[in-house]
Amino acid sequence: MNLSFEGKVVAVSGAAIGFGRAIATRFASLGATVFGCDLQAVALSELAHKGIITDVVDLTDRAAAAAWIHSVEERSAAAVDVLVNNAGGVAGQAGRALEEVSDEEWDRVIEINLGSSFALSRAVAAAMKRAGRGSIINISSGAALQASLTGVQAYCSAKHAVLGLTRQLAHELGPHGIRVNSVAPGFVRTNEATEKQWAAFGEEKQRSLMEGIAMRRLGTPEDIANAVIFFASDLASFVNGQLLSVDGGR
Repeated sequence: MNLSFEGKVVAVSGAAIGFGRAIATRFASLGATVFGCDLQAVALSELAHKGIITDVVDLTDRAAAAAWIHSVEERSAAAVDVLVNNAGGVAGQAGRALEEVSDEEWDRVIEINLGSSFALSRAVAAAMKRAGRGSIINISSGAALQASLTGVQAYCSAKHAVLGLTRQLAHELGPHGIRVNSVAPGFVRTNEATEKQWAAFGEEKQRSLMEGIAMRRLGTPEDIANAVIFFASDLASFVNGQLLSVDGGR
C-alpha cells in the first residue's frame, strides 16, 4: 500500500528538532501541506527548504497556541487533518530532590508538555468536528507508564497526564470521526538535552539501558515518525485511544 497525505493539512508542534523535525519532514515527503511551530527560530527556518511552513510560537501561551491553529486553518482554507502534539521536554531541568523543585520549574514543564497538548487539541476540535474527521497524535513517553529516566517529577507527571488526555479525548471526539492516539518513545538521542542525559548516565548505566532493550539498540527520530504516520493513516482508521510504545521492547 502506498501511503499518501496529498491534500491533507498537518500541524506539528515542536517541529524544529528531534522527533518534531522527523515527523514534519516525513509528512511533507508523503505530500501533506505541513505547518510546524517551535520557539527555536533558527532551527525552525531550516525546514523551509523542505516545503514546511513554519512559525515561531510560545505554546505556554495558550492564546498564542490557539491563534497559531486558527492561522493554519485560514492559510490552508481547511480544517487541520492531523495534529501532532510533539512539543515537550524537561525545559533544561535535571532530576533533583523534590523539596528543591520550585513552583516555576514545575509549572513550566507541565505547561510545555500537557498545557500545549490541551491548548492545541482544543483549538483544532471545532473545525475537525465540522469536517467530520481528524487525527490527533500526542507524543508522550515511556515516562507515561513508569518513572522517568530524567528524574524530573513534573515531566513524568505531565507524560502520564498526556496519556490520560489522549484516552479522554478519544472518547469525547470519536463520535465526530476524530481519532486520538499517543506514541510513547523509548530513550532516543535526539538533541542536546538527551545527549547530555546519555553522557550523564556513564558507561555502566548506558550498557544496562541497552541490555534492557530487546533489540539492543536505541531508537531514532525516524522510528517515532513512522509510528505517527501509522496512526495518522487510513491503516489506523479504527484505532482510537491507544498508546503505542516505540522502545525496541523494554
